[in-house]
Amino acid sequence: MAPQTRPKDSFHCVGIIFFLLGLGTLLPWNFFITAIPYFKSRLTARNCSDAVDDGNRTGPGLEPASLCDDEDDFNFSNWLALLSQLPLLLFTLLNSLLYQCIPDSVRILGSLVGILLLFVLTAVLVQTEVSAQSFFSLTMASVWLINSFCAVLQGSLFGQLGCFPQGYSTVFLSGQGMAGTFAAVAMLLSMASGADAQTSALSYFVTPCVGTLVSIACYLLLPHKDFARHYLEKKPLEEPGYELETKAGLLVPEDGPATIQETTERELLSLSNGNNNVVSLGPEDVASGPPLIANGSLGVAVVTPKPSVLCVLRKIWQLALCIVMVFSVTLSVFPAITAGVASTSANKTWIKFFTPVCCFLLFNIMDWLGRSATSYFHWPERFLPLLPGAVGLRLLFVPLLLLCNIPHRAHLPTLFRQDAWFVLFMVVFSLSNGYFVSLSMCLAPKQVKPHESELAGAMMTFFLALGLSCGAAMSFVLKALL
Repeated sequence: MAPQTRPKDSFHCVGIIFFLLGLGTLLPWNFFITAIPYFKSRLTARNCSDAVDDGNRTGPGLEPASLCDDEDDFNFSNWLALLSQLPLLLFTLLNSLLYQCIPDSVRILGSLVGILLLFVLTAVLVQTEVSAQSFFSLTMASVWLINSFCAVLQGSLFGQLGCFPQGYSTVFLSGQGMAGTFAAVAMLLSMASGADAQTSALSYFVTPCVGTLVSIACYLLLPHKDFARHYLEKKPLEEPGYELETKAGLLVPEDGPATIQETTERELLSLSNGNNNVVSLGPEDVASGPPLIANGSLGVAVVTPKPSVLCVLRKIWQLALCIVMVFSVTLSVFPAITAGVASTSANKTWIKFFTPVCCFLLFNIMDWLGRSATSYFHWPERFLPLLPGAVGLRLLFVPLLLLCNIPHRAHLPTLFRQDAWFVLFMVVFSLSNGYFVSLSMCLAPKQVKPHESELAGAMMTFFLALGLSCGAAMSFVLKALL
């Protein structure tokens, strides 16, 4: 039989699919935070309806109602961040239990359908008149549910990515970084379209519905690509307790170096003289020595020991600490603090677009560039003890951004009034966020053995969610300091 060759990713189709899936996993979070001006305008407009004539109000559009007091009475940005990240943490833990009893396809497709339905609900709310309190409650419930689905979706996809070459993890993370830019551009186009405020908001929330449909189509296409099927079909062979039937079709060499598992299978097969009986061996059998030969036949099984959480944590703890630190700093000020920075310009058009451009679009473009940079270099890969120190320097951004031009402050002074200071801080802040996130997630699987890579990916996803939750909780404290 001719040796099997590893399929090629023709036209980078699988890479494009994972890029789009990565984009789809963070669409909900980015579309909600980018639309903070819309949500605040709905809440503010309802609260000040007695003081301002309806004909003069901006209404529930994508910019705040200019004639109303724009103070955030609901602390919307803080609650949005917190109720987005807590379910992410909870369901990331739950997903580690679900993956053993619910197939990947069910978890991923079910999550995507749930996200789609909740986005449809959000779009319907645009044209539904409800009280400010009811609107806030419905939005927060939707945020909780949609991020619960996102947690299961992201954890499941990271688990599948552990079966693919490392470059596909980078592509996936790059797609996640692009999600924010996609949301910011959609918001700017809606605002600049010239349509009325309600139509503009509706078109904005219809966009992620289309994006989620594209993600569903991409995932359904994935198993039909030979390259993807080649790696996905290997996954069951790596799970603990799986009995491998050593047939010739599974044991032929592939292009490139053979894995230890493949080499062991071929050696055992050559000893069996054609008597390929399948047996199930436990870890104690493997530790005691080679398989026993009985009645002229050889029992053949390849057993991968069950990975230990503590063992994997000892190998990746520095990267886990980094991912927690990165997101704790980022979510403590973005978007709860950064979305409140106001422009000092006298240009009304610039004031209108200042937050969408300088807070959301700039952050997401630089974050994406930072994530993409790990495709070219991995400093400090060979000096990992330096990484926590480099990540810790990002703590400086907390006081720098707190001292920017934020109205309605009661305690801290304003030291950086000019728009240029805020733009400079945001460039370095977001670039470092994207780079250190991608670097930590890409290096984690390289610190462990192949059969531990999926567990390492799941653990890093948990620490990612932990960092996000800590940052969201800290944002309440930082806002109170203002």
